[in-house]
This record gives sequence, structure tokens and C-alpha cells, in this order.
Amino acid sequence: MKKLFIFQFLLVPVVCLAQNYQGMSEADMQKMMQQMEKMQTCMEDIDTDRLKALEQKSRQMEAEVKSLCAKGKRDEAQQKALSFGKEISNDRTMKTIRKCGETMKDALPEITFTGLDKESTDRHICD
Repeated sequence: MKKLFIFQFLLVPVVCLAQNYQGMSEADMQKMMQQMEKMQTCMEDIDTDRLKALEQKSRQMEAEVKSLCAKGKRDEAQQKALSFGKEISNDRTMKTIRKCGETMKDALPEITFTGLDKESTDRHICD
């Protein structure tokens, strides 16, 4: 129940965006809501204990990388961050989350996110 509440709370901005999106019809809104229900069902299979463990590991890695950056070990920090990113992307829980997120891909209007351009991917982890 708690997971369901958190998930629905996280989707509030999406619904608000959809309500204010100029080109969205009532049918589009219904389609989006159906896709959200599918995603919610998919997310119920995610092991919350495993997700909490990943969160803890991520926080630990963040502290290690910041420490390396502070010590001037930029290359080591960059390598550690890249290795961790690969490890996380291959994790079964993260794969399930990505799969669940794919159900929403066609239901949302085209949104451009700042910070995801070529320039930001070339930046160093310490910057």
C-alpha cells in the first residue's frame, strides 16, 4: 500500500503536465491513465528491499566519488562512477524499472529534458 501511494504521488506532476499540455485530447488523457495503471501493476513486482539496498549503495558510491574529487583524484572518481553506472544498469531491479517505464513512453507528450544533451554527457563527474 505504501509503495502504491508513493508511486501515485510521483505521478502527480505527470498528470498536471498532461492537463496543461495544449495538444492533449480527452482520449489521449484516457490512454495515458491506462498506461499508468499498467505501469503501476508492473511496479508492484519490484522488490522494495532490493531497491533500498541499491539506494544505500548509490549514496555510499556518491560519498566515495565526492571524496576522490576532493582529493584531486579526478580520473579515479570518473572511472569509479562509470563502473558503478554499468553495474547498476545491469541490475535486475533496475532492468525491471526500465521495462515498467517503457509502458509510459508512448503515453506521454514529447518532453525535452534539460541537462541531457551532448554537452552534459561530456562533463566530468567532479565538475
